Amino acid sequence: MILNPDSTKPIYVQIAEWLETEILNDNIQKDEKMYSQYQLAEMFNINPATGAKGLNLLADEMILYKKRGLGMFVSTEAKQLILTKRKNQTLKQLVIDVVLEAERLHVDEQELIEMIKQVKNDSEGDAK
Repeated sequence: MILNPDSTKPIYVQIAEWLETEILNDNIQKDEKMYSQYQLAEMFNINPATGAKGLNLLADEMILYKKRGLGMFVSTEAKQLILTKRKNQTLKQLVIDVVLEAERLHVDEQELIEMIKQVKNDSEGDAK
């Protein structure tokens, strides 16, 4: 992953989202030790405090938990927490944006549903 310093999204949030994606992709498993702030700093050429802020964000959301003296670990329910959060926040906002744009373009509900089905079918075909 490459961080985008020009994004309106803070670097520590980009780090947290990357770590969430790593958990969703099963690259980091439940109860597995998470990267340290120093490892993140080295990986992304950032200040360790920025890495710590991203880790603490995930700890605040109970995606990670701390073991004193050992570091942070992925919680048992991390994957479900991330899925729920992204569905209720990220995906919902994307749907709102698509619906508003469809209204501006006078695309009716049925046409929009057909477009979504077509994209889904296309992406399933690409995965095969």
